[in-house]
Amino acid sequence: MKQHTYRTISQLPDTERPYEKCERFGPQALSDAELLAVILRTGSEGVNVLDMSRDIIASLGSGGIASLGSVSEADLQQIRGIGRVKALQIQCIAQLSKRISQAEIGCEAEVKFNDPQTIAEYYMEDLRHETQEVIFLLCLSSKGSLLKKEIISRGTVNSTVINPREIFVSALRHRAAAVIMMHNHPSGDPTPSGADIELTRNVRRCGEMLGIVLLDHIVVGDHRFVSMKMEGLMEEPLPDTAAS
Repeated sequence: MKQHTYRTISQLPDTERPYEKCERFGPQALSDAELLAVILRTGSEGVNVLDMSRDIIASLGSGGIASLGSVSEADLQQIRGIGRVKALQIQCIAQLSKRISQAEIGCEAEVKFNDPQTIAEYYMEDLRHETQEVIFLLCLSSKGSLLKKEIISRGTVNSTVINPREIFVSALRHRAAAVIMMHNHPSGDPTPSGADIELTRNVRRCGEMLGIVLLDHIVVGDHRFVSMKMEGLMEEPLPDTAAS
């Protein structure tokens, strides 16, 4: 961690003060750390808000500011000068950013649940910053409207363990006529694994017996997604009859 030279923002040269820089050149001229410093407003004893913000950005690693939403309150409090209040402020900033991104796409009521593109675009912000695999379920009515969105499993950085039973317990509880599964790949690559495909086919078969349709299983990466329905991965492959 770098040494902090200035204890307060007032001790910084005018050209380095985020507020003055923002007033003179506009917020678009500020770095990620400077924007964060303006929003947080104050530092803590022994560390000014700009150096604190730089330490926050540095702690995010290669993911940069895009990873802010996935940092826990406990991890934030490991950074010098950040206590419970500052950690909550930062988490609220990340949540506000997520909601702004979703609002730009449209409200949840406008999502077309027969269109994987609009589903993935709207819910991607909920998933793409997660550091673990997360599966959530969209429960739909017979008319195709959303009844419930529910997280049903959290796993590791590269896998999650779930039984189809857990999916249909949730679907039956909400009286769903159809469901859509979504999960993320923290690696950023949304290519479905063999386990993803096997789970999807098992869920589809179970749904047929219960009268609940699995409409799709969408895997989300970093600004990318794969719809298993669109890729033809939900159905069992036809037997190879070439040899007969």
